[in-house]
Amino acid sequence: MARELREVFYVDGVRTAFGRAGEKGLFWKTRADDMVVKLVRELLRRNPTLPPERIDDVVLAATAQAGDQGLTLGRSVALLAGLPTSVPGLAVDRMCAGALTATTVGAGEIAMGAADVVLVGGVEHMGHHPMGAEVDFNPRFVAERIVDESAAVMGQTAENLHDAFPHLTREDADRYALASQQKAGRAWDEGVMDELVVPMTVFTDEGWRLAARDEFLRPETTLEALAGLRTPFRAGGRVTAGNSAGLTDGATAALLASEDALSEHGLEPKMRLVSYAYAGVQPELMGLGPVPATHTALARAGIGIDDIDLFELNEPFAVQVLTWCDGVGVAPDDPRLNPYGGAIACGHPLAATGVRLMAQLARGFRDRPGARYGLTALCIGLGMGAAIVWENLQDGARG
Repeated sequence: MARELREVFYVDGVRTAFGRAGEKGLFWKTRADDMVVKLVRELLRRNPTLPPERIDDVVLAATAQAGDQGLTLGRSVALLAGLPTSVPGLAVDRMCAGALTATTVGAGEIAMGAADVVLVGGVEHMGHHPMGAEVDFNPRFVAERIVDESAAVMGQTAENLHDAFPHLTREDADRYALASQQKAGRAWDEGVMDELVVPMTVFTDEGWRLAARDEFLRPETTLEALAGLRTPFRAGGRVTAGNSAGLTDGATAALLASEDALSEHGLEPKMRLVSYAYAGVQPELMGLGPVPATHTALARAGIGIDDIDLFELNEPFAVQVLTWCDGVGVAPDDPRLNPYGGAIACGHPLAATGVRLMAQLARGFRDRPGARYGLTALCIGLGMGAAIVWENLQDGARG
């Protein structure tokens, strides 16, 4: 029997402040699952007409499925947040695209009629779970030349992009990084992040503190300061701490709903999910992944790059953004691209980042009521990319 798929809507999304991973970071003594619990409770507080028992699933992502972000994260967070025991949950992993994958998993449930409201998101406590620390890479990857050994070190893959596209210089990367920091600084100054970032009281060596601002924010930096930074992944290289996202602790969460649920619970949708795509590329050039994913997602939506009014693209490395710009035909200084800055300024807690992109896109839509379509995209370790096309549903979206 033929089945008609249902539309999926983004209702609301929030995140924690993003902290520096490690013993000196804000969240060193805070559990990863408790960070998500805080966000789940905040989403329920912000959407009081939604009864908790009407959440049909909780889909949460983490790249390190262990320790304080293991134990079937969606279910454990649901219970810790006080949701009824009738609400199930699960965990997913697609590394940096974890939260976007949680979103498309939840969207699939809604589209198929298996759920009406799904809570999605992700967390990465890179202080507790350093990248690769809990991974046993199969030696056949390198021995049988399945992947180049540089594919296991993200900074080296970024240097590989500079090699593959030599016209994208370190100076280009530094200029992009400076712009990201400046845009993020303005967004904080103008109160944009106050709406998206949920303050959280955390315990530190100095006692209790309020984690309310991203620790990597450096709007006062200069091109001269960036040019003086060392290149840790290669002598004489081009990738630095200044033109890359730092190792980060953070969490995100969002509500997705069907049209029926919007009406029943009085929920106001901000965006409609139009299309999405995942793609694979050479693992050692993993930063190229968003290029084919973007092209496929646009083709599935039946629109072109010029129809997109806002882009929220992850910034693990400035060179990765520059290669995407080359690949899709968008200038790095295009005002549609990352208007509130990106991961170079706020950090990239791997599996959490996707919902940050979605929340910033929704806010960007509200600030630009004539905008109709937007795109969230990012690259993924081991050579993949993800992209989702969204439609603006906020007041005046179509002029």
